[in-house]
Amino acid sequence: MRGVETRIREIRHSIFTEIARMAYEIDGYVGKRIEELPYEIIPGEIGNFRNDVFLERAIVGERLRLAMGLPCRSASAHAPLSDNIELADQTETYYTPPLINVIKFACNACKEKRVFVTDGCQGCLAHPCVEVCPKKAVTLDRTNGRSYIDPEKCIKCGKCAEVCGYHAIIIQERPCAAACGMDAIHSDENGKADIDYDRCVSCGQCLVNCPFGAISDKSQIFQVIRAIRSGERVYAALAPAFVGQFGPKVTPGKLRAAMKALGFADVFEVAIGADLCATQEASDFINEVPEHLPFMATSCCPAWSSMAKKLFPDYANCISMALTPMTLTARLIKHRHKNAKVVFIGPCAAKKLEAMRNDVRSDVDFVLTFEEMTGIFDARQLDLEAIEEDPDGVNNASVDGRNFAVAGGVAKSVEDVIHEKYPDREINIANAEGLRECRKLLTLAKAGKYNGYLLEGMACPGGCVAGAGTMQPIKKSQTAVNKYAAQAKHKISSQTEHVKELDKLVD
Repeated sequence: MRGVETRIREIRHSIFTEIARMAYEIDGYVGKRIEELPYEIIPGEIGNFRNDVFLERAIVGERLRLAMGLPCRSASAHAPLSDNIELADQTETYYTPPLINVIKFACNACKEKRVFVTDGCQGCLAHPCVEVCPKKAVTLDRTNGRSYIDPEKCIKCGKCAEVCGYHAIIIQERPCAAACGMDAIHSDENGKADIDYDRCVSCGQCLVNCPFGAISDKSQIFQVIRAIRSGERVYAALAPAFVGQFGPKVTPGKLRAAMKALGFADVFEVAIGADLCATQEASDFINEVPEHLPFMATSCCPAWSSMAKKLFPDYANCISMALTPMTLTARLIKHRHKNAKVVFIGPCAAKKLEAMRNDVRSDVDFVLTFEEMTGIFDARQLDLEAIEEDPDGVNNASVDGRNFAVAGGVAKSVEDVIHEKYPDREINIANAEGLRECRKLLTLAKAGKYNGYLLEGMACPGGCVAGAGTMQPIKKSQTAVNKYAAQAKHKISSQTEHVKELDKLVD
Protein backbone atom coordinates (compact mmCIF):
# COMPACT_ATOMS: atom_id res chain seq x y z
CA MET A 1 0.00 0.00 0.00
CA ARG A 2 3.00 2.28 -0.53
CA GLY A 3 1.95 5.61 -1.99
CA VAL A 4 -1.64 5.31 -0.69
CA GLU A 5 -2.51 7.53 2.25
CA THR A 6 -4.46 5.06 4.36
CA ARG A 7 -5.71 5.43 7.91
CA ILE A 8 -2.92 3.07 8.98
CA ARG A 9 -0.28 5.34 7.43
CA GLU A 10 -1.85 8.31 9.20
CA ILE A 11 -1.73 6.61 12.62
CA ARG A 12 1.82 5.33 12.14
CA HIS A 13 2.95 8.82 11.21
CA SER A 14 1.25 10.29 14.27
CA ILE A 15 2.97 7.73 16.49
CA PHE A 16 6.44 8.43 15.10
CA THR A 17 5.93 12.19 15.25
CA GLU A 18 4.73 12.17 18.86
CA ILE A 19 7.57 9.91 20.03
CA ALA A 20 10.07 12.22 18.33
CA ARG A 21 8.45 15.32 19.82
CA MET A 22 8.54 13.74 23.27
CA ALA A 23 12.23 12.90 22.91
CA TYR A 24 13.00 16.49 21.99
CA GLU A 25 10.83 18.23 24.59
CA ILE A 26 11.21 16.16 27.76
CA ASP A 27 14.55 15.76 29.50
CA GLY A 28 13.58 13.45 32.33
CA TYR A 29 11.07 10.68 32.95
CA VAL A 30 8.58 10.39 30.06
CA GLY A 31 6.16 7.92 31.64
CA LYS A 32 3.47 10.50 32.40
CA ARG A 33 3.62 11.89 28.89
CA ILE A 34 3.28 8.55 27.13
CA GLU A 35 0.18 7.75 29.21
CA GLU A 36 -1.43 10.92 27.81
CA LEU A 37 -0.60 10.39 24.16
CA PRO A 38 -3.29 7.81 23.24
CA TYR A 39 -5.96 10.33 24.31
CA GLU A 40 -4.40 13.02 22.12
CA ILE A 41 -3.91 10.78 19.09
CA ILE A 42 -7.43 9.29 19.45
CA PRO A 43 -9.51 12.14 20.94
CA GLY A 44 -13.19 12.17 21.76
CA GLU A 45 -15.61 9.49 22.92
CA ILE A 46 -16.38 7.64 19.69
CA GLY A 47 -14.01 5.39 17.77
CA ASN A 48 -12.96 6.61 14.35
CA PHE A 49 -12.68 3.29 12.55
CA ARG A 50 -13.25 0.46 15.03
CA ASN A 51 -16.36 1.82 16.77
CA ASP A 52 -14.57 1.39 20.08
CA VAL A 53 -12.48 4.31 21.21
CA PHE A 54 -10.96 2.31 24.08
CA LEU A 55 -9.75 -0.41 21.72
CA GLU A 56 -8.29 2.19 19.39
CA ARG A 57 -6.39 3.78 22.25
CA ALA A 58 -5.14 0.41 23.46
CA ILE A 59 -3.75 -0.33 20.01
CA VAL A 60 -2.16 3.11 19.80
CA GLY A 61 -0.62 2.44 23.21
CA GLU A 62 1.12 -0.70 21.97
CA ARG A 63 2.29 1.14 18.88
CA LEU A 64 3.78 3.84 21.09
CA ARG A 65 5.67 1.25 23.11
CA LEU A 66 7.02 -0.46 20.00
CA ALA A 67 8.04 2.92 18.57
CA MET A 68 10.17 3.40 21.68
CA GLY A 69 11.77 -0.01 21.21
CA LEU A 70 9.81 -1.57 24.08
CA PRO A 71 7.96 -4.92 23.98
CA CYS A 72 4.19 -5.22 23.79
CA ARG A 73 2.46 -5.64 27.12
CA SER A 74 0.97 -9.01 27.99
CA ALA A 75 -2.72 -9.16 27.13
CA SER A 76 -3.33 -11.48 30.07
CA ALA A 77 -1.99 -9.13 32.77
CA HIS A 78 -2.63 -5.45 33.39
CA ALA A 79 0.39 -3.19 33.10
CA PRO A 80 0.58 0.58 32.61
CA LEU A 81 1.59 1.90 29.21
CA SER A 82 4.77 3.22 30.79
CA ASP A 83 5.80 -0.22 32.11
CA ASN A 84 9.63 -0.50 31.94
CA ILE A 85 9.79 2.74 29.97
CA GLU A 86 13.07 3.64 31.63
CA LEU A 87 14.75 1.05 29.37
CA ALA A 88 14.04 3.26 26.36
CA ASP A 89 16.28 6.01 27.76
CA GLN A 90 19.35 3.80 27.52
CA THR A 91 20.76 4.92 24.19
CA GLU A 92 22.99 1.86 23.90
CA THR A 93 20.04 -0.52 24.19
CA TYR A 94 19.28 -2.54 21.07
CA TYR A 95 15.89 -4.00 20.37
CA THR A 96 14.81 -6.87 22.54
CA PRO A 97 13.64 -9.62 20.18
CA PRO A 98 11.24 -10.04 18.56
CA LEU A 99 11.59 -7.13 16.17
CA ILE A 100 8.31 -7.72 14.28
CA ASN A 101 5.26 -7.94 16.54
CA VAL A 102 1.58 -8.80 16.19
CA ILE A 103 -0.65 -6.58 18.32
CA LYS A 104 -3.15 -9.31 19.09
CA PHE A 105 -6.21 -7.20 19.86
CA ALA A 106 -5.71 -5.30 16.59
CA CYS A 107 -5.70 -8.53 14.56
CA ASN A 108 -8.98 -9.34 12.78
CA ALA A 109 -8.35 -13.11 12.94
CA CYS A 110 -8.57 -13.41 9.17
CA LYS A 111 -9.07 -16.89 7.77
CA GLU A 112 -5.78 -18.43 6.73
CA LYS A 113 -7.22 -19.47 3.37
CA ARG A 114 -10.72 -20.02 2.04
CA VAL A 115 -12.46 -20.55 -1.27
CA PHE A 116 -16.02 -19.36 -1.57
CA VAL A 117 -18.73 -18.43 -4.04
CA THR A 118 -19.69 -14.76 -4.28
CA ASP A 119 -22.99 -13.18 -5.28
CA GLY A 120 -21.60 -12.93 -8.80
CA CYS A 121 -22.37 -16.59 -9.45
CA GLN A 122 -24.90 -16.93 -12.30
CA GLY A 123 -25.69 -20.61 -11.79
CA CYS A 124 -24.60 -21.24 -15.35
CA LEU A 125 -25.54 -24.33 -17.31
CA ALA A 126 -21.94 -25.40 -17.84
CA HIS A 127 -21.07 -25.26 -14.12
CA PRO A 128 -17.39 -26.17 -14.77
CA CYS A 129 -16.65 -25.53 -11.09
CA VAL A 130 -18.61 -28.68 -10.23
CA GLU A 131 -16.89 -30.73 -12.90
CA VAL A 132 -13.28 -29.88 -12.01
CA CYS A 133 -13.47 -30.27 -8.22
CA PRO A 134 -11.36 -33.31 -7.29
CA LYS A 135 -13.19 -33.78 -3.98
CA LYS A 136 -16.77 -33.21 -5.17
CA ALA A 137 -16.96 -30.26 -2.77
CA VAL A 138 -18.81 -28.04 -5.25
CA THR A 139 -22.49 -28.59 -5.92
CA LEU A 140 -25.35 -26.58 -7.40
CA ASP A 141 -27.76 -25.18 -4.85
CA ARG A 142 -31.09 -25.38 -6.70
CA THR A 143 -32.81 -23.07 -4.22
CA ASN A 144 -30.82 -20.01 -5.27
CA GLY A 145 -29.33 -21.28 -8.52
CA ARG A 146 -25.74 -20.80 -7.34
CA SER A 147 -22.82 -23.07 -6.70
CA TYR A 148 -22.03 -24.06 -3.13
CA ILE A 149 -18.69 -25.17 -1.71
CA ASP A 150 -18.68 -27.59 1.22
CA PRO A 151 -15.85 -26.28 3.44
CA GLU A 152 -15.42 -29.72 5.03
CA LYS A 153 -14.57 -31.31 1.67
CA CYS A 154 -12.74 -28.39 0.04
CA ILE A 155 -8.96 -28.76 -0.14
CA LYS A 156 -8.52 -25.15 -1.35
CA CYS A 157 -6.86 -26.17 -4.61
CA GLY A 158 -8.52 -23.27 -6.42
CA LYS A 159 -9.42 -25.20 -9.56
CA CYS A 160 -13.05 -24.05 -9.35
CA ALA A 161 -11.94 -20.41 -9.24
CA GLU A 162 -9.69 -20.92 -12.26
CA VAL A 163 -12.48 -22.19 -14.52
CA CYS A 164 -15.28 -19.82 -13.46
CA GLY A 165 -16.10 -17.63 -16.44
CA TYR A 166 -17.63 -14.96 -14.22
CA HIS A 167 -14.75 -14.93 -11.71
CA ALA A 168 -17.50 -15.46 -9.15
CA ILE A 169 -15.42 -17.87 -7.04
CA ILE A 170 -12.57 -16.29 -5.14
CA ILE A 171 -9.68 -17.46 -3.01
CA GLN A 172 -8.98 -15.39 0.07
CA GLU A 173 -5.74 -15.66 2.01
CA ARG A 174 -4.73 -13.88 5.16
CA PRO A 175 -2.85 -10.88 3.68
CA CYS A 176 0.08 -11.01 6.09
CA ALA A 177 0.59 -14.74 5.52
CA ALA A 178 0.26 -14.39 1.75
CA ALA A 179 2.98 -11.73 1.83
CA CYS A 180 5.32 -13.84 3.98
CA GLY A 181 7.78 -15.66 1.76
CA MET A 182 8.99 -17.73 4.72
CA ASP A 183 5.58 -19.22 5.64
CA ALA A 184 6.23 -17.94 9.14
CA ILE A 185 2.67 -16.79 9.91
CA HIS A 186 -0.07 -19.09 11.17
CA SER A 187 -3.04 -18.86 13.54
CA ASP A 188 -2.89 -19.09 17.30
CA GLU A 189 -5.56 -20.79 19.43
CA ASN A 190 -7.82 -17.76 19.01
CA GLY A 191 -7.44 -17.51 15.26
CA LYS A 192 -5.14 -14.48 15.53
CA ALA A 193 -2.01 -14.17 13.43
CA ASP A 194 1.08 -15.60 15.09
CA ILE A 195 4.70 -15.40 13.91
CA ASP A 196 7.11 -18.31 14.00
CA TYR A 197 10.30 -16.46 14.86
CA ASP A 198 12.45 -19.46 14.01
CA ARG A 199 11.45 -18.85 10.38
CA CYS A 200 10.89 -15.07 10.38
CA VAL A 201 13.66 -12.99 8.78
CA SER A 202 12.08 -9.60 9.62
CA CYS A 203 11.59 -8.50 6.02
CA GLY A 204 8.50 -6.58 7.15
CA GLN A 205 6.26 -7.54 4.22
CA CYS A 206 3.61 -8.75 6.68
CA LEU A 207 3.66 -5.32 8.31
CA VAL A 208 3.12 -3.57 4.98
CA ASN A 209 0.33 -5.89 3.85
CA CYS A 210 -1.80 -6.15 7.01
CA PRO A 211 -4.92 -4.04 6.25
CA PHE A 212 -5.75 -3.77 9.96
CA GLY A 213 -2.39 -2.34 11.02
CA ALA A 214 -2.00 -5.18 13.51
CA ILE A 215 1.69 -5.80 12.83
CA SER A 216 4.43 -3.37 13.73
CA ASP A 217 8.18 -3.33 14.26
CA LYS A 218 10.24 -1.66 16.95
CA SER A 219 11.95 1.67 16.46
CA GLN A 220 14.91 3.65 17.79
CA ILE A 221 13.50 7.12 17.11
CA PHE A 222 13.63 8.00 20.80
CA GLN A 223 17.18 6.72 21.28
CA VAL A 224 18.57 8.51 18.20
CA ILE A 225 17.18 11.86 19.32
CA ARG A 226 18.40 11.34 22.88
CA ALA A 227 21.89 10.60 21.55
CA ILE A 228 21.92 13.81 19.49
CA ARG A 229 20.62 15.88 22.41
CA SER A 230 23.22 14.41 24.77
CA GLY A 231 25.99 15.84 22.61
CA GLU A 232 27.01 12.68 20.74
CA ARG A 233 28.40 13.16 17.24
CA VAL A 234 25.72 11.27 15.33
CA TYR A 235 26.23 10.70 11.60
CA ALA A 236 23.45 9.75 9.20
CA ALA A 237 24.04 7.04 6.60
CA LEU A 238 21.37 7.28 3.90
CA ALA A 239 20.50 4.10 1.99
CA PRO A 240 20.50 4.34 -1.84
CA ALA A 241 16.69 4.06 -1.90
CA PHE A 242 16.30 7.50 -0.27
CA VAL A 243 15.71 9.29 -3.57
CA GLY A 244 12.16 10.62 -3.76
CA GLN A 245 11.09 9.16 -0.42
CA PHE A 246 10.69 12.57 1.20
CA GLY A 247 8.97 14.23 -1.74
CA PRO A 248 9.73 14.82 -5.43
CA LYS A 249 11.15 18.30 -4.77
CA VAL A 250 13.45 17.21 -1.93
CA THR A 251 16.90 17.05 -3.50
CA PRO A 252 19.87 15.32 -1.84
CA GLY A 253 21.17 18.78 -0.93
CA LYS A 254 17.92 19.76 0.78
CA LEU A 255 17.82 16.47 2.64
CA ARG A 256 21.39 16.94 3.85
CA ALA A 257 20.55 20.46 5.05
CA ALA A 258 17.47 19.15 6.89
CA MET A 259 19.46 16.38 8.58
CA LYS A 260 22.02 18.89 9.80
CA ALA A 261 19.21 21.11 11.08
CA LEU A 262 18.12 18.17 13.25
CA GLY A 263 21.57 18.02 14.79
CA PHE A 264 23.28 15.31 12.74
CA ALA A 265 27.01 15.93 12.45
CA ASP A 266 27.02 15.01 8.76
CA VAL A 267 25.32 12.85 6.15
CA PHE A 268 26.86 10.04 4.11
CA GLU A 269 25.40 8.21 1.17
CA VAL A 270 25.41 4.43 1.71
CA ALA A 271 25.93 4.05 -2.03
CA ILE A 272 29.62 4.59 -1.28
CA GLY A 273 29.44 1.46 0.89
CA ALA A 274 27.65 -0.26 -1.99
CA ASP A 275 30.62 0.55 -4.21
CA LEU A 276 32.95 -1.00 -1.65
CA CYS A 277 30.69 -4.04 -1.29
CA ALA A 278 30.50 -4.62 -5.05
CA THR A 279 34.27 -4.38 -5.34
CA GLN A 280 34.77 -6.88 -2.54
CA GLU A 281 32.15 -9.29 -3.90
CA ALA A 282 33.70 -9.13 -7.37
CA SER A 283 37.05 -10.13 -5.92
CA ASP A 284 35.48 -12.93 -3.89
CA PHE A 285 33.61 -14.27 -6.91
CA ILE A 286 36.76 -14.38 -9.04
CA ASN A 287 38.71 -16.15 -6.28
CA GLU A 288 36.03 -18.60 -5.15
CA VAL A 289 33.78 -19.58 -8.08
CA PRO A 290 33.87 -22.27 -9.34
CA GLU A 291 37.10 -23.55 -7.81
CA HIS A 292 35.90 -23.51 -4.20
CA LEU A 293 32.19 -22.70 -4.38
CA PRO A 294 29.57 -23.89 -6.90
CA PHE A 295 28.01 -20.40 -6.98
CA MET A 296 28.07 -17.18 -4.99
CA ALA A 297 25.07 -15.26 -3.70
CA THR A 298 25.10 -11.55 -2.88
CA SER A 299 25.00 -10.53 0.77
CA CYS A 300 23.56 -7.00 0.94
CA CYS A 301 19.90 -7.96 1.59
CA PRO A 302 19.81 -9.26 5.20
CA ALA A 303 16.42 -10.96 4.83
CA TRP A 304 17.60 -12.85 1.74
CA SER A 305 20.87 -13.96 3.32
CA SER A 306 19.10 -14.92 6.58
CA MET A 307 16.56 -16.96 4.61
CA ALA A 308 19.32 -18.73 2.73
CA LYS A 309 21.14 -19.67 5.93
CA LYS A 310 17.96 -20.84 7.66
CA LEU A 311 16.54 -22.95 4.83
CA PHE A 312 19.72 -23.95 2.95
CA PRO A 313 22.31 -24.36 5.74
CA ASP A 314 24.51 -26.65 3.62
CA TYR A 315 25.03 -23.74 1.22
CA ALA A 316 25.52 -21.00 3.80
CA ASN A 317 29.15 -20.67 2.71
CA CYS A 318 27.91 -19.72 -0.77
CA ILE A 319 26.49 -16.47 0.59
CA SER A 320 29.09 -13.78 0.06
CA MET A 321 31.11 -12.97 3.14
CA ALA A 322 31.54 -9.38 1.96
CA LEU A 323 30.45 -6.74 4.44
CA THR A 324 27.13 -5.10 3.57
CA PRO A 325 26.95 -1.50 2.29
CA MET A 326 25.45 -0.41 5.62
CA THR A 327 28.35 -1.87 7.62
CA LEU A 328 31.05 -0.66 5.24
CA THR A 329 29.67 2.88 5.26
CA ALA A 330 29.47 2.86 9.06
CA ARG A 331 33.07 1.65 9.28
CA LEU A 332 34.17 4.33 6.85
CA ILE A 333 32.48 7.01 8.95
CA LYS A 334 34.03 5.73 12.18
CA HIS A 335 37.42 5.38 10.52
CA ARG A 336 37.29 9.07 9.65
CA HIS A 337 35.52 10.35 12.77
CA LYS A 338 36.55 9.00 16.15
CA ASN A 339 33.79 8.50 18.73
CA ALA A 340 31.14 8.84 16.04
CA LYS A 341 27.71 7.28 16.36
CA VAL A 342 26.12 6.04 13.15
CA VAL A 343 22.44 5.79 12.32
CA PHE A 344 21.52 3.94 9.15
CA ILE A 345 18.41 5.46 7.55
CA GLY A 346 16.82 3.24 4.97
CA PRO A 347 13.86 1.32 3.60
CA CYS A 348 14.39 -1.92 5.45
CA ALA A 349 13.04 -3.54 8.61
CA ALA A 350 15.54 -6.40 8.29
CA LYS A 351 18.43 -3.94 8.59
CA LYS A 352 17.32 -3.46 12.19
CA LEU A 353 17.81 -7.19 12.66
CA GLU A 354 21.22 -7.07 10.97
CA ALA A 355 22.35 -4.26 13.28
CA MET A 356 21.55 -6.45 16.30
CA ARG A 357 24.24 -8.96 15.31
CA ASN A 358 27.28 -8.88 17.58
CA ASP A 359 29.67 -8.40 14.64
CA VAL A 360 27.74 -5.33 13.41
CA ARG A 361 26.84 -3.59 16.70
CA SER A 362 30.16 -1.84 17.02
CA ASP A 363 29.72 -0.31 13.56
CA VAL A 364 26.01 0.61 13.39
CA ASP A 365 24.53 2.21 16.48
CA PHE A 366 20.97 2.87 15.30
CA VAL A 367 18.66 2.00 12.39
CA LEU A 368 15.68 4.08 11.28
CA THR A 369 13.37 3.73 8.29
CA PHE A 370 12.44 6.54 5.92
CA GLU A 371 8.93 6.44 7.39
CA GLU A 372 10.27 6.91 10.91
CA MET A 373 12.56 9.70 9.72
CA THR A 374 9.57 11.57 8.33
CA GLY A 375 8.05 11.59 11.81
CA ILE A 376 11.20 13.24 13.15
CA PHE A 377 11.13 15.93 10.46
CA ASP A 378 7.50 16.71 11.27
CA ALA A 379 8.17 16.79 15.01
CA ARG A 380 10.62 19.63 14.36
CA GLN A 381 8.28 21.20 11.79
CA LEU A 382 10.92 21.15 9.07
CA ASP A 383 9.70 21.95 5.56
CA LEU A 384 12.11 19.95 3.45
CA GLU A 385 10.97 21.47 0.17
CA ALA A 386 11.48 25.03 1.41
CA ILE A 387 14.79 24.51 3.22
CA GLU A 388 17.90 26.06 1.67
CA GLU A 389 19.88 23.46 -0.20
CA ASP A 390 23.27 22.31 1.06
CA PRO A 391 25.55 22.85 -1.96
CA ASP A 392 27.66 19.81 -1.10
CA GLY A 393 24.70 17.47 -1.68
CA VAL A 394 25.52 14.03 -0.28
CA ASN A 395 28.51 11.98 -1.54
CA ASN A 396 30.17 11.02 -4.78
CA ALA A 397 29.13 7.41 -5.34
CA SER A 398 28.96 5.59 -8.67
CA VAL A 399 26.01 4.94 -10.95
CA ASP A 400 26.16 1.25 -10.05
CA GLY A 401 26.44 1.91 -6.31
CA ARG A 402 23.36 4.10 -6.31
CA ASN A 403 21.44 1.50 -8.30
CA PHE A 404 21.86 -1.07 -5.51
CA ALA A 405 18.40 0.05 -4.39
CA VAL A 406 16.70 -1.47 -7.45
CA ALA A 407 16.31 -5.19 -8.13
CA GLY A 408 19.12 -6.38 -10.38
CA GLY A 409 21.36 -3.49 -9.41
CA VAL A 410 23.63 -5.39 -7.03
CA ALA A 411 24.52 -8.13 -9.50
CA LYS A 412 24.99 -5.55 -12.27
CA SER A 413 27.45 -3.63 -10.12
CA VAL A 414 29.48 -6.75 -9.33
CA GLU A 415 29.40 -7.79 -12.98
CA ASP A 416 30.68 -4.39 -14.14
CA VAL A 417 33.60 -4.51 -11.69
CA ILE A 418 34.54 -7.99 -12.90
CA HIS A 419 34.36 -6.94 -16.56
CA GLU A 420 36.56 -3.92 -15.85
CA LYS A 421 39.25 -5.95 -14.08
CA TYR A 422 38.89 -9.23 -15.97
CA PRO A 423 37.50 -8.34 -19.40
CA ASP A 424 37.78 -11.91 -20.67
CA ARG A 425 35.87 -13.46 -17.78
CA GLU A 426 32.29 -14.40 -18.56
CA ILE A 427 29.80 -14.15 -15.74
CA ASN A 428 26.33 -15.63 -15.59
CA ILE A 429 23.70 -14.02 -13.37
CA ALA A 430 20.35 -15.14 -11.99
CA ASN A 431 18.23 -13.02 -9.70
CA ALA A 432 14.96 -13.23 -7.80
CA GLU A 433 12.66 -10.75 -6.07
CA GLY A 434 10.46 -11.68 -3.11
CA LEU A 435 11.36 -14.45 -0.69
CA ARG A 436 9.17 -17.09 -2.35
CA GLU A 437 10.99 -16.57 -5.63
CA CYS A 438 14.31 -16.41 -3.78
CA ARG A 439 13.59 -19.83 -2.27
CA LYS A 440 12.92 -21.23 -5.75
CA LEU A 441 16.18 -19.72 -6.98
CA LEU A 442 18.20 -21.39 -4.25
CA THR A 443 16.36 -24.69 -4.69
CA LEU A 444 17.45 -24.72 -8.33
CA ALA A 445 20.97 -23.67 -7.35
CA LYS A 446 21.09 -26.56 -4.89
CA ALA A 447 20.10 -28.88 -7.73
CA GLY A 448 23.08 -27.65 -9.76
CA LYS A 449 21.28 -25.45 -12.29
CA TYR A 450 23.27 -22.34 -11.39
CA ASN A 451 26.77 -23.71 -10.97
CA GLY A 452 29.25 -20.94 -11.71
CA TYR A 453 26.61 -18.23 -11.35
CA LEU A 454 26.33 -15.04 -9.35
CA LEU A 455 22.94 -15.04 -7.65
CA GLU A 456 21.18 -11.90 -6.48
CA GLY A 457 18.28 -12.17 -4.05
CA MET A 458 16.02 -9.34 -2.91
CA ALA A 459 13.45 -10.08 -0.21
CA CYS A 460 11.20 -7.23 -1.35
CA PRO A 461 9.67 -7.41 -4.85
CA GLY A 462 11.27 -4.53 -6.74
CA GLY A 463 14.33 -4.33 -4.53
CA CYS A 464 15.12 -2.07 -1.58
CA VAL A 465 12.78 0.60 -2.93
CA ALA A 466 9.95 -1.76 -1.90
CA GLY A 467 11.13 -2.16 1.69
CA ALA A 468 8.71 -1.99 4.60
CA GLY A 469 9.94 1.46 5.62
CA THR A 470 9.34 3.15 2.27
CA MET A 471 6.46 5.49 1.45
CA GLN A 472 6.43 6.00 -2.32
CA PRO A 473 5.01 3.80 -5.10
CA ILE A 474 7.64 1.23 -6.07
CA LYS A 475 7.81 2.01 -9.80
CA LYS A 476 8.06 5.73 -9.06
CA SER A 477 10.92 5.09 -6.63
CA GLN A 478 12.77 2.91 -9.13
CA THR A 479 12.59 5.67 -11.72
CA ALA A 480 13.79 8.29 -9.23
CA VAL A 481 16.75 6.15 -8.16
CA ASN A 482 17.77 5.44 -11.76
CA LYS A 483 17.57 9.13 -12.65
CA TYR A 484 19.67 10.18 -9.67
CA ALA A 485 22.19 7.41 -10.27
CA ALA A 486 22.74 8.59 -13.84
CA GLN A 487 24.10 11.90 -12.48
CA ALA A 488 27.08 10.20 -10.80
CA LYS A 489 30.57 11.03 -12.07
CA HIS A 490 31.67 7.40 -12.18
CA LYS A 491 29.84 4.49 -13.79
CA ILE A 492 31.51 1.50 -12.12
CA SER A 493 31.86 0.91 -8.37
CA SER A 494 35.60 0.23 -8.46
CA GLN A 495 36.30 3.64 -10.04
CA THR A 496 35.29 5.73 -7.02
CA GLU A 497 37.73 7.43 -4.66
CA HIS A 498 36.48 5.50 -1.63
CA VAL A 499 37.59 2.09 -2.96
CA LYS A 500 41.19 2.76 -2.00
CA GLU A 501 40.09 2.61 1.64
CA LEU A 502 38.52 -0.85 1.34
CA ASP A 503 41.53 -2.73 2.73
CA LYS A 504 41.47 -0.60 5.91
CA LEU A 505 37.80 -1.43 6.51
CA VAL A 506 37.78 -5.20 6.02
CA ASP A 507 40.82 -6.13 8.12
